[in-house]
Amino acid sequence: MRRPSRRSFLRLGGVAAAGTVGALAPARAAYTPDDTFVLLRRRWREVTAGPAPGPAAAPHLALGRAAARYRDTMAPRPASLWPDQAFPSFVATPRRLRTMAQAYALEGTGVTGDAGLAEAVAEGVDHYRRHVYPAGAGAPGNWWHWEIGVPKALLDAAVLTDLGGSRSAALAEAVDHFVPENRLGRYGGNSTAANRVDLCVVTLLRAMLDDDHGKAALAVSALSPVFPTVSEGDGFYRDGSFIQHSYVPYQGAYGVTLLSGLATLYAVLRGSPWEIADRSVFDLVERSFAPFVRDGACMDLVRGRGIGRRPFGDHERGREIAAAVLLLGESAPPVQRARWHAMVKGWAARGTYRSMPAQAGPAFHTRLAAIMDDDAVPAAAEPLGHRLLPMSARAVHRGPGWCAALSMASHRIGHYEHGNGENLRGWHTGSGMLYWWAEGHGDHYSDSFWPTVDPYRLPGTTVSTRRLPDGAGAAWGDTRTPWRWVGGATDGTYAAVGQHLSGLESTMEAFKSWFFLDDAVVCLGAGITGGDGAAVETVVDNRRTGAELTVEAGWAHVEGHGGYLVPGGQALRTLRESRTGGGVTRDYVTLWLEHGVDPRSAGYSYVLLPGASREETRARAADPGRVRVLANTARLQAVHVPALGLTAACFWTAGTAGDLTASAPCAVLLRERPGGTAKLTVADPRCDLDELAVTWARPVAEVLDGDALLAGGTLRFGRTAGLEGASVTVTVRLGL
Repeated sequence: MRRPSRRSFLRLGGVAAAGTVGALAPARAAYTPDDTFVLLRRRWREVTAGPAPGPAAAPHLALGRAAARYRDTMAPRPASLWPDQAFPSFVATPRRLRTMAQAYALEGTGVTGDAGLAEAVAEGVDHYRRHVYPAGAGAPGNWWHWEIGVPKALLDAAVLTDLGGSRSAALAEAVDHFVPENRLGRYGGNSTAANRVDLCVVTLLRAMLDDDHGKAALAVSALSPVFPTVSEGDGFYRDGSFIQHSYVPYQGAYGVTLLSGLATLYAVLRGSPWEIADRSVFDLVERSFAPFVRDGACMDLVRGRGIGRRPFGDHERGREIAAAVLLLGESAPPVQRARWHAMVKGWAARGTYRSMPAQAGPAFHTRLAAIMDDDAVPAAAEPLGHRLLPMSARAVHRGPGWCAALSMASHRIGHYEHGNGENLRGWHTGSGMLYWWAEGHGDHYSDSFWPTVDPYRLPGTTVSTRRLPDGAGAAWGDTRTPWRWVGGATDGTYAAVGQHLSGLESTMEAFKSWFFLDDAVVCLGAGITGGDGAAVETVVDNRRTGAELTVEAGWAHVEGHGGYLVPGGQALRTLRESRTGGGVTRDYVTLWLEHGVDPRSAGYSYVLLPGASREETRARAADPGRVRVLANTARLQAVHVPALGLTAACFWTAGTAGDLTASAPCAVLLRERPGGTAKLTVADPRCDLDELAVTWARPVAEVLDGDALLAGGTLRFGRTAGLEGASVTVTVRLGL
C-alpha cells in the first residue's frame, strides 16, 4: 500500500489551537482501507507528542533545543551513534532518537517539520537497527530491552517522522524478529500486566509502520487478559492492589506504565475499527493509584526496586501517574473526567517540592496547563480516611494535615525486591515500615533518603540487627514470610491493621499492630523473639532532619515534625547523626526501643502524633486515658478510645478484648454512634474462615444494615475466606 506523503500526514494531523484528542470531531462510522492508518498516525502524534501548546511553551522549546543538540552532535560510528553513548546503549540512544522525532512532529518546538531533523532521525534509526538491532541477531541480557524498550522507542520515532521506504521495511523485519506475533499468545511469564500492555503498544506501532490491519487487531485482542481482576500473581485485585513480578506492589512503576499505555491506546484507537470496549481500568484510577499519590508524589511503598534510583523519583512517578490520568480522562465519561481533573489539579497545586507544571514534559504540560488555567476546575483537597489493600499488604491513612502509609510482608508479598543490581539493601522495607508526612515535609523520603538512611533502622520496623549481605534473599521479590495474618479491618475512617512478622533471613518473629486514628497512630508489638545471636530493635522513627529533638519521661518530640508517646517506662534510645551515601550527606534523628539479644516475648507500645507541637505532645503524655491499651500480647492486641467510642483489635487467636469476643483470628473495629447505634467492622486477614462470630457484651436489638445474623448478643458472619481480606461492616441498634 502506498504510504501517505509527509504533506498529507501534516494536513490530516494538524492540531487545532484549542485541540486535544478529546476535542476531535466524531469519528466516521467506518474507515476505508486507505485512510485508517493515516488517521491512526495522526492520533498517535496528537496523543504522544502532545497537543499544540500556547505561545512559546517552555517544555516545547526545551524539547526543540535538545533535539537540535542531538542532531548536531550525532556522529555515526560502528560502535556508537553519539560519542558519549557506546553501543549497545539500549536506553539513551533510542530515547534521543525519539526526542528528535517528537520535536519534529510537535508544534512549537522551533524545529517542527524540519526536513534535516527528520532525515537525521531516519539515519539514526537505521544505523541503530543495523549495528544493534538487526533481524536474526541474538538477544543477550535483559529481554525487556529487545522486546519493549528498544522497539517502542524506534517505532515511535519512525511513526512520528513517517520513516517509509527500505528503512521502514528493515525496521519492521527487525521488530518481527525480536517481537514475533506468538509473543502475544500465552498470557504468562514476562507477558503479563504492564509488560503485556507494552508489548501490545509495540505491536500497534509495528502495525502503523506498514498499515498492517492484522497486527493492529492482534494488539487490541491481546489486551483482553489484562482487564479482569486476579486473585494471585500479576495484575489488579478487587481491593485495588496491583502486583507485578508475582510478589511486589507496583502501582508506582509497572502500574503507571500499564495505565499510561492503556490511556494512549484508548485515545489513539477511539473511533477506529479497533476501539477498546473494556472500560474496567477507569475505575482503578481512584481505587488503585490515587491512594498512593500525596501532593503529586507517588509513595515509595508501591515503587518496588526503583526507590533508590535517583532523588525525587517519587515525584517523577507522581507526574507520570498524573499525566496518564489526564490522558485517560479524554476517553472517560464527563463526571469521572471532572473528578480526575480536580484531583490532578490538587496534586499540582500542593506539590511544591518539585513543581509539577515546571517538570512536566510537553504533552503533559499542555494538558496540565489547560486545567490549571481553568477557574471552573477546583483543586481537590487530600481526601481524609483510610485505604487498606490487604492483598498487597499496604495501607494508607490520611488525617487532617498529615498522612501515613504502611508497608508489610506476608505469605503473598515479599519483604522487598532487588534485581538488576538495584535496591540491594531494601531488606526491611516490608518489616512494618511506617512512612509518614506532616505538613511541610513532602520531600522527606525524596531527597536522598534511600542512599543515606541506615537500612537496619527504617521507621516503624522491628528487625534483627543481624548483618545481611547486599541482595539478601531471592531476587525479584520472592522474599515472603510464611504468615497469612497480615491485613486488618477498616470502616474507611479508622483502621486496625496487623502483621505477623518473620525477619528476612532471620529467626526473629513479632506480632505488630497499628491503630489509625484522627490525629495519631497507636503502635503495639508483642511476642518479639529471636535466636540470631543479635539484638532486636523496634525503630520508633528515623527522620531525615537536623531539627531539634526533645526527650522527656514518657514522650519525645522532633521540632516541625511531630511527637511520640512512649509510656510505661520504656527506655527510648536516640541518636543524631550525619550519614553519607550516593555522594551526599543528610542529617538524621533516630528513635528506637531495644529488645535485647535473642529476646523472648518482648513487646513495645508507642503513639505517633504527626504534626503535633511540643506542647501538644506534652499534654497528650499527661492524658494517658485518651487511648487505652486493652491488650498487647501474641494472642491479642487491642485499644479503646473513649472519646471516639472506638474499640479496635487484632485477634491473633480467638479471644476477648474489652467487651468484644471473637471466635477466631480476625480484625475488629467497633464504633458506637450517637442515638443508640453502632458500626461493627470485621475482616479475615488469613482468608480462611468459614464462619466468624463476634459477641459484644452489650444488648444488641437488631441489625440495621449489613450482612450478619444476630443471635442473642452474637453477630455471625458467613464465610469470609473468599473476601480476600476485605472488611465487612454492619450497623446495629443497641437494646436497652
